Amino acid sequence: MSTDAIVLLKDEHQLIRKAFTDFEEAGDKAYAAKGAAVDRIIELLTVHTYLENEVMYPRVRELLPEVEDDVLESYEEHHVADVLVVELAAMKPDSERFVAKTTVLIENVRHHMDEEEQEWFPKVREGLGRTVLQEIGAEMIEARKTAPKRPSQPSALKKTIDAIIS
Repeated sequence: MSTDAIVLLKDEHQLIRKAFTDFEEAGDKAYAAKGAAVDRIIELLTVHTYLENEVMYPRVRELLPEVEDDVLESYEEHHVADVLVVELAAMKPDSERFVAKTTVLIENVRHHMDEEEQEWFPKVREGLGRTVLQEIGAEMIEARKTAPKRPSQPSALKKTIDAIIS
């Protein structure tokens, strides 16, 4: 298994894309299958964004200041995904907006992953090199051990979400 941070993130992207496909291929009234797919998506995205936000992005930002704007944009894209994930985690699969909300999440995250893979990762690989990316990857592997698998819901946010989905 590689410890290269970019390889690890691309592997996670593949798992996330597979979970998206599982959701999209479930039938219209396949609430259990859609719910299971969204549970998997929530877990994968919660861990993935944690690793990027807590390990990858801060290290890259520190070592490659020229990609600062890309990192800040990625943080904001994660924020949007996090809000949708928190809302989905509080919804039932047969809720009126469950499929629409999941579809918006999938579209946003696919765009984010494509942008990372096509534009950001090549800049980072060139700027940091293999040894540093392996060090960051090792940090990510260690951080995974304590990474949350479900979003946390501060009480004020939970009340807002409850009002939205009711």
